[in-house]
Amino acid sequence: MSGTWRPVAAASVGNALEWLSFTAYTLAGSTIAEQFFPSEDEKSSLLLAFGTVALAYVIRPVGALVLGAYADRAGRMPALMASIRIMVLATLIITFLPGYDTIGVAAPIAMVLAMLLQGFSAGGEFGSATGYLVEQNADRRGFMASWQGASQAFATVLATLLLAITSGVLTDAQFAAWGWRVPFAVGLLLGPVGYYIRKNLSETPEFSQARGAHQLRQPVAQTLRSHKTRMALCIGILAVSTAYSYLITYMPTYAIRQYGLPASTSFTTVIITGSVMVLIAPLAGHVSDVIGRTRLLVIAAVGIAVSGIPLFLLFQAAPSFTTMAVVMTLMGLIKPWYTGPLAARMAELFPTTARGTGLSISYNVGAVIFGGLTPVVVTWLLATLGTPLAPAFWLVALAALSLVSVLVSNRYVRPASRIRPVSPHEKV
Repeated sequence: MSGTWRPVAAASVGNALEWLSFTAYTLAGSTIAEQFFPSEDEKSSLLLAFGTVALAYVIRPVGALVLGAYADRAGRMPALMASIRIMVLATLIITFLPGYDTIGVAAPIAMVLAMLLQGFSAGGEFGSATGYLVEQNADRRGFMASWQGASQAFATVLATLLLAITSGVLTDAQFAAWGWRVPFAVGLLLGPVGYYIRKNLSETPEFSQARGAHQLRQPVAQTLRSHKTRMALCIGILAVSTAYSYLITYMPTYAIRQYGLPASTSFTTVIITGSVMVLIAPLAGHVSDVIGRTRLLVIAAVGIAVSGIPLFLLFQAAPSFTTMAVVMTLMGLIKPWYTGPLAARMAELFPTTARGTGLSISYNVGAVIFGGLTPVVVTWLLATLGTPLAPAFWLVALAALSLVSVLVSNRYVRPASRIRPVSPHEKV
C-alpha cells in the first residue's frame, strides 16, 4: 500500500466503522426496538430504541474531551488505537447480544452500554483521524481530509445495501432473529483490519516536531481558554453540513409521510445519494488544494442555499420515485463540494498542538447542536408553516450561517507555507 493510501486507510476505517454501526442501528431501529426494548406500546418501544442513539450523541463530547486531549498529549496514533479498540468492543456487543426474551432486562442495558461506547469512541475519532490526515502532506490537506466525508458516505451506502439485501432475501422472522446483525458483523471484519494498519504506522512528523517544543500540558483547559473563537467558527462552518446530512437521511421518510411513496424508496435513494458522495468528496478535496478552501466552501454554501427551495419545489410538483431519485442525486452532487474541503478547513484553524482537542470538541458540539436541533426545527416548521418547503427554509438559514463562518475563518487560517507552532498562551 503506497505512502498516501496507508494513512488514508488507517484514518478512514474507524470513521467508516462508526457510521456503519450508527446507520445500521437507525435503519433497523424498529427491529431493535422489538428485540431489546419491548413494550405494549409500539411508540414507546421505538422511543426507547432511538433514545439510545440520542444518548450516544450526548456522550460524544465527553469522548471528544478525553480522546481529543489524549491525541494532543500522546499523539494521533495512540488516540486512534484507543478509539478503534472501544469501537470494536461496542460492535462486538451489538453483533452477539441476545435479545430481551433470552436475557431479560440485561439486553437493553447492554445495548445502551454498547451505544454509549460507540458514541464515546466516535467523539474522539474525528479529531484524531483528521489531524493525522492533514499532517501527512501540507500541500494536499484538502484531498487527505476529504476521505473523512467519503468514508462516512461509503459506510452509509454499505449499511443500507446490506440491510436492503438481507431484508429482501430473508423472511421477517429470519431478519428479526439475525439478519439485522449482518452490517455489524461486517463491521467486526473492518475493525481488526483498521487496527492492524494503524498499529504499523508511525506518528506524523508535524505533530512530533510541534510536540517537542510546544506540547500542551492541559490540552482541554488551554484550548478552551486560547481558541474559543476558532472553535465557534468551526461549529458555524459545520452547521449546514450536519443539517444537510440529516435532510438526506430524512428525505425518504419525508416522501413516504408527505406523499405516500413506497417504503422501498428509503433504501434505494440513500444508496444512490451516498454513492455519488463517495465519488465526489475526494475530488472536491483535491480541488480545494488547487483553488483554495475558502473559495470552494463559499461556492458550495451558496449552491446549497440557492438550490434548497427549488429542489423541494421540484419534488412537490411531481412527487414520484423518479423525482425523488433525481432530487436525492442532485443533493448528493451538491453536498460533497462542501464536505470535501470541510475537514481540512476545520483542522487548519488550530495549531498542531491543539488540533486534536479543538477539532474533537468543535465537531461533536456542532453535531449535537445541529444534528439534534435540525429534526426538532424541521418538524416544528412543517407543523407551524403548513408547507412542505419548510425543511428548505432551515437549510437556507444554516447555509447563510456557515457562509459567514467560512468567510470570517479565513483570517485565522495560516497558509501551509507559513505554518508555525503556536504558544499555548496565544489568544485569538
